[in-house]
Amino acid sequence: MKKILSYALASSMLVALPASAEMLDLEKDELTFGFIKLTDMAPLAVAYENGYFEDEGLFVTLEAQANWKVLLDGVIDGQLDGAHMLAGQPLAATIGFGTEAHIITPFSMDLNGNGITVSNEIWEQMKPNIPKMDDGRPQHPISAEALAPVVEDYKDQGIPFNMGMVFPVSTHNYELRYWLAAGGLHPGYYSTEDISGQIGADVLLSVTPPPQMPATLEAGTIFGYCVGEPWNQQAVFKGIGVPVVTDYELWKNNPEKVFGITAEFAEMYPNTTAAITKALIRAAIWLDENDNANRPEAVEILSRSEYVGADYDVIANSMTGTFEYEKGDVREVPDFNVFFRYNATYPFYSDAIWYLTQMRRWGQIAEPKSDEWFIETAKSVYRPDIYLNAARMLVDEGLANEADFPWDSDGFKAPTPAEDIIDGIAYDGKAPNAYLDSLPIGLKGEQIVVGSEIKG
Repeated sequence: MKKILSYALASSMLVALPASAEMLDLEKDELTFGFIKLTDMAPLAVAYENGYFEDEGLFVTLEAQANWKVLLDGVIDGQLDGAHMLAGQPLAATIGFGTEAHIITPFSMDLNGNGITVSNEIWEQMKPNIPKMDDGRPQHPISAEALAPVVEDYKDQGIPFNMGMVFPVSTHNYELRYWLAAGGLHPGYYSTEDISGQIGADVLLSVTPPPQMPATLEAGTIFGYCVGEPWNQQAVFKGIGVPVVTDYELWKNNPEKVFGITAEFAEMYPNTTAAITKALIRAAIWLDENDNANRPEAVEILSRSEYVGADYDVIANSMTGTFEYEKGDVREVPDFNVFFRYNATYPFYSDAIWYLTQMRRWGQIAEPKSDEWFIETAKSVYRPDIYLNAARMLVDEGLANEADFPWDSDGFKAPTPAEDIIDGIAYDGKAPNAYLDSLPIGLKGEQIVVGSEIKG
């Protein structure tokens, strides 16, 4: 496992901190953080490389992890002090889906950043079902309605239609399910007895670690996948697949990864937690400032083997404001990766509640829950109080702008309008059960999965 070590050199003691900076009395200053090799681990890499951790008196080791389960287990058992996490991981652990542990997040790492890719063969079969623009290129966003006849044809031939996602509680699982369901394809239910997630499924979803997605697609084991960058663009570069939709097209400025720590860590080391959050906020600001002027430098950092380890050009394809669909079909997508603007780093309760609604929608939360349960669970995991405390210190130190933070937020974003979501169904985090009732496919109300049947 490759490690990146940050050592306190004697000479560094001679470097003056900003005049107004206050060094917190740290309870723990040597820390190890985990990450998966994805573009959106960027705030960790930038905080390390730009010296923001050291500015806070933190000496950090960053360790790439084999997969999301190993990463989560490392945080729970204390081998890792914190990690770049799937947003669903702290929520699922806290409610006891899979491993049970109280994990919190004081910092949301990014918005958007994912895509859904299909093999060349599937793409050719989908194309007759996709409207074209005047220049002959496919009209985006592409609905899963274009995939439905292909899936039906495979079903008639007795061929299972397999697609990959990165983890059962990943954004990618929920985004792929959302896209399929919006196009009339059933992605399957979970139950307490059957955790495959394939009950009643038209499309069979299974777990593949992100860096292995292109090779698994090329081998024909799966016909498509949902993953973060750079692994959609890698399929284009390798000539083995075509991204059909980005998550920005699924849900404009949707939440993605978070930085996760145990609740115990935050309680034992409150100043250390604040210092970590300060460093990560500074990294996010740097990544987005001056209209993404620093992105080429960020791409160079991420392309190193100890971080993402993909070619510079592959990472740059999405990190610098464009996205390539079919080979040569490069389109402007300036917000494909967002790290700070639109309050991307603020841990909104409404973001957490969306993940919880998707867990309930597909049976990972087996029983009906009240709106109050959704809201209280979100508040136990997402911690804007820690975030705003860190942000206040940065503003007081002259390292951040007062106007860039939602000081008066109640923790809920304004409802997402219907036109910003691919199925035209609005989302309001304050009314989770009404939202579930509005979705045509999925559990709602008192419904539960019993065997292969929906009851209630």
